[in-house]
Amino acid sequence: MSQKDITILGETIKPGEGKTINMEIARLHTMTKLKIPIIVERSKIDGPVVLFSAGLHGDEINGTEIVRQIITRNINKPKTGTIICMPVVNIFGFINKSREFPDGRDLNRVFPGSKMGSLASRFAYHLLKEIVPHIEYAVDFHAGGASRFNAPQIRIVPNNPELKDLSDVFNAPFTLYSKNIAGSFRNACGKLGVKMLLFEGGKSLDLNSEITEEGVQGAKRLLNELGMLNPKKTAHIAAAPTKYILTSAWVRARNSGLFQNQIKAGQYVTKGEVIAHITDPFGKFEKKVRAPHSGYIINSNDAPIVYQGDAIFHISVKLG
Repeated sequence: MSQKDITILGETIKPGEGKTINMEIARLHTMTKLKIPIIVERSKIDGPVVLFSAGLHGDEINGTEIVRQIITRNINKPKTGTIICMPVVNIFGFINKSREFPDGRDLNRVFPGSKMGSLASRFAYHLLKEIVPHIEYAVDFHAGGASRFNAPQIRIVPNNPELKDLSDVFNAPFTLYSKNIAGSFRNACGKLGVKMLLFEGGKSLDLNSEITEEGVQGAKRLLNELGMLNPKKTAHIAAAPTKYILTSAWVRARNSGLFQNQIKAGQYVTKGEVIAHITDPFGKFEKKVRAPHSGYIINSNDAPIVYQGDAIFHISVKLG
């Protein structure tokens, strides 16, 4: 595929070329143009086509930082094949520091979209029409929402040996089996034959250097496995094999109040261990939150205030 010309939005990129193509689907209400950069780097040598995307949710900026570093560190200049980078897919949400599009829709729930649908739906349609037909592999970078911090993890569908092999190569600290969600980018890509890994790490409206490095190093390991890694770069071996999580469970707050979290995402806790306290603002009560079972904390709520029923921890139940 790499030896052929690639045409995106009417612009052709030949083997050995690099080009930034600006996608313009709509403007702001001020008539200001919004350009979504699509950064394409091609080798002269035939090879796979890989997409690194982030910012599908506009407030999940840690993924944007991962893709930015892939670009600035010249990791996106392949030895073979083609690398396409989209650091900010939902530029509208990025500007507004919000998850959704201006029409209130979640872009990650409207795929495959419609040419004449809502703004988010139209964007999804063009993304699938112009970008996805060219790619064979993809890593879509996300972060936890609503002040919930995700330990660095890859999510793949169950019973897919090819994706499991790729997850082994990426080697994030954790890999979760999760079914595709209807209307999601991952689901749409899967139906079109694209092998996609979904990376989750950190939380919305936050940058975390450890999460960023996990994402960058995983991307390098993946490119190295595909024979695409820039020869000037080295793919570092991860400290330990990824831990596969077959099942997991949420812990929810039994009380409303000030939330004092004592555990970081990624830590192992034992059943009955005190992992947080919930207190009222007036010194009347202090409630202990104990781990209902032993496991790894794969998501931890960093909010200072919680309400009864809020998700506060996500803990692994069964490892693979």
